[in-house]
Amino acid sequence: MKLMSIFFGLLLVVGMSMQTFAQTDGYRVSAPISYKNLSVFLIHGKDTIKHKNILTLQEAMEQGVFTVYETSDVNELMVENKSSQYEVFIQSGDIVKGGKQDRVLSITIIIPARSGKISIEAFCVESGRWQQRGQEKAGQFSSSNDRIVSKDLKIAANQTRSQGEVWKKVAESQEKLSQNVGGRVNDEASATSLQLTLENKKVAATADEFVNKLSGITEGKDDVIGYAFVINGKVNSADVYASNFLFKKLWLKLLKATAIEAVAEMQTGKPTKLVKIDEIKQFMDDADSGKTEEKPVNKRNKTITREAKENVVFEARDEKNDVVLHKSYVKKP
Repeated sequence: MKLMSIFFGLLLVVGMSMQTFAQTDGYRVSAPISYKNLSVFLIHGKDTIKHKNILTLQEAMEQGVFTVYETSDVNELMVENKSSQYEVFIQSGDIVKGGKQDRVLSITIIIPARSGKISIEAFCVESGRWQQRGQEKAGQFSSSNDRIVSKDLKIAANQTRSQGEVWKKVAESQEKLSQNVGGRVNDEASATSLQLTLENKKVAATADEFVNKLSGITEGKDDVIGYAFVINGKVNSADVYASNFLFKKLWLKLLKATAIEAVAEMQTGKPTKLVKIDEIKQFMDDADSGKTEEKPVNKRNKTITREAKENVVFEARDEKNDVVLHKSYVKKP
């Protein structure tokens, strides 16, 4: 049997390494678990926030306690947390569906309980439409079930901060997915909408295949606060959170986006190099040592970007509680 058929015939492959863990800046990185062209490394560490009165954006919108309003400004929306008990965690890369155009929120931020209306930066992940779509509301957004699905989009939304670049990378993702799922993934209701592409039946089915195989790898692991992943044998991205509680709330949404990127980048017939734990460590350490730039978001939140030659990390801080909420590591193109 050929090597490739052996590789792709495996449902789950536990990464082979002489090390079980590697240490990096207070985190431990465990050996990878793989499915097809995707390998996931879990990141272990201590919680830096203890309280659990936090909802994700998806949860808060589903519970009807959080509203995202259309402003008719492409790059700015208004959000309001109506809960009297829970704060809401928004992560840069969260897509909101509806309004005059689907958007991706480009700031990681904590929205306090009973917040009133707060402005938030955004980019369109759909072009052309500037009106109500079907039965959706033009004045607000209905859901946030998905995230952007490529490291190029992460760079475009967090660093380049160019609307034109975001649209370009959306189109590239749609084209790659169309090639790898066996049919066009652009929806007739809005061919440019990334959100509608992610809802495409073929895209959803192929992503579910990965999610079903990998979603359980966090079970029983109360010290997991993030993950790194490799596609086609190349380091891609990593995400680290302030607590296991927050990470596990986000895990399925994160894994779905990661799976869709793996589908888009599938290269049939090409062998996949095994990435060692130390390479993940080096990737994260290199980004953390990069040139630093700080950007205040508001009185409570701040974004810190650290950029090295090949890697970049976007760090979201909650200054009120003196804690790093989230670190997004990305391998630069």
